[in-house]
Amino acid sequence: MEEFLQRAKSKLNRSKRLEKVHVVIGHKSCDLDSLISAFSYAYFLDKVSPPGVLCLPVLNIPRTEFNYFTETRFILEELNISESFHIFRDEINLHQLNDEGKLSITLVGSNVLASEDKILESAVVKVINPLEQSDGGLEFRESSSSLVVKEILQEAPELITEQLAHLLRGSILFKWMTMESEKISEKQEEILSILEEKFPSLPPRKEIINVLQETQFSAQGLSIEQTMLKDLKELSDGEIKVAISNVNMTFELIDIIIQFIDPYEYQEAECDH
Repeated sequence: MEEFLQRAKSKLNRSKRLEKVHVVIGHKSCDLDSLISAFSYAYFLDKVSPPGVLCLPVLNIPRTEFNYFTETRFILEELNISESFHIFRDEINLHQLNDEGKLSITLVGSNVLASEDKILESAVVKVINPLEQSDGGLEFRESSSSLVVKEILQEAPELITEQLAHLLRGSILFKWMTMESEKISEKQEEILSILEEKFPSLPPRKEIINVLQETQFSAQGLSIEQTMLKDLKELSDGEIKVAISNVNMTFELIDIIIQFIDPYEYQEAECDH
């Protein structure tokens, strides 16, 4: 994987000589699932695309924000994938590539582009999003990574190396952890079992889960501003854009905020207790 990423970034600097650039880009929240899906699917496309097409995974955040994503950085560092190999959204001019007629886009983990990239919608050729492929039940719990595994297994199973299996399995397990579901869904379990049977030397699931939980705790050292940026989501109707973010707080901190904002409301809340 690191060889592919290093080669892709090197070729990006010579993109003027290329006929086509196929960008695989994840959600603006840069969660582990969409990022690993982007890496893996771009790697797959690189192997199956015709010559002259540069396939690039792009992290949909500025490079300066990457430090906020502790679980993502950890699993990449564990596999010796250097941060210098990554391509961030502020390091590639997608609008210029689109104007030149060179750009194709695959979206992973989301079915829409960010508001500033709406003009690029005509370049979108594929969407890999569990919600889009659900049947209305709980299938949205399936991860983008598992959808990528399915396609690679169907089209070119020989491309799944042990390192790639490690990345994808870690991503699927982390997605399950964030859903707070007691059991892994049957479809997710099927994908995990296939990877584990193919590469029996992969670390035990429990070990990976424990490590991922530790990286989540390490995120508690982020400032409130950094935490909000890390989990920032955007809603837009084309004219109005609203930013929404989740911030975990203790009850003690909530009490302090309420007291600061409205002492009278705080007193009422105390009486309700």
